[in-house]
This record gives sequence, C-alpha cells and structure tokens, in this order.
Amino acid sequence: MMRWTALMLLAATPALAETQVASTRYACDRGVEVPATYVTADDLAIAVINVDGTQITLYQEEAASGVRYGWPSDGANYVWWTKGKDATLYWKEAGVETPLLTCADTQ
Repeated sequence: MMRWTALMLLAATPALAETQVASTRYACDRGVEVPATYVTADDLAIAVINVDGTQITLYQEEAASGVRYGWPSDGANYVWWTKGKDATLYWKEAGVETPLLTCADTQ
C-alpha cells in the first residue's frame, strides 16, 4: 500500500529528472514495526510511514542533524526524524515535540 501511495505522489508531480525510492522497516518501542518508504526527486523528498495501521505522508524539512520529515502546517502533526539507522516519531503540537516511538532500522 505504501509503495502505491508513493507512486501516486510521483505521478502527480511534473516530469522528474531522477526519482529514487527506498523502502525499509524499523523495529520500535513496545514491539511496534514501522515500514517506511522514502521518495526523493529533484526538489521533493517525502517519507511514507505506516504506524498502527495509519499511513502517514511527511515532507522533508530543514534539520541540523539527520533527516527530518513533517507536515507543512502550524497545526498539530507528526514528525519523523532519522539519523543513521535510528528514527524517532514525534507528535508536534503548540511547538512542543513529544516522542512517541524510538526505532532502529532492521535492514
């Protein structure tokens, strides 16, 4: 399902010079598994993750370290922050980021 969504997002973008798609799985706290697909093309970079049956699409944001993905709004939303083989899922609300899951890449 995630690959299908990533492909649909790409189909909606203008012609792209080069598109890279990479998928992996993360083992997280409480035995939660998070599959993730990363799509990078020209000036577009997204992460599509699946958490507890909910598919979440996030856009790459500026980060001092690692790669950070979020939703471009001032409202409450998820943040997926990766660094090396580690990733953390946060819930961001009113400028406060609360960690929900700490994960490690299994591949």
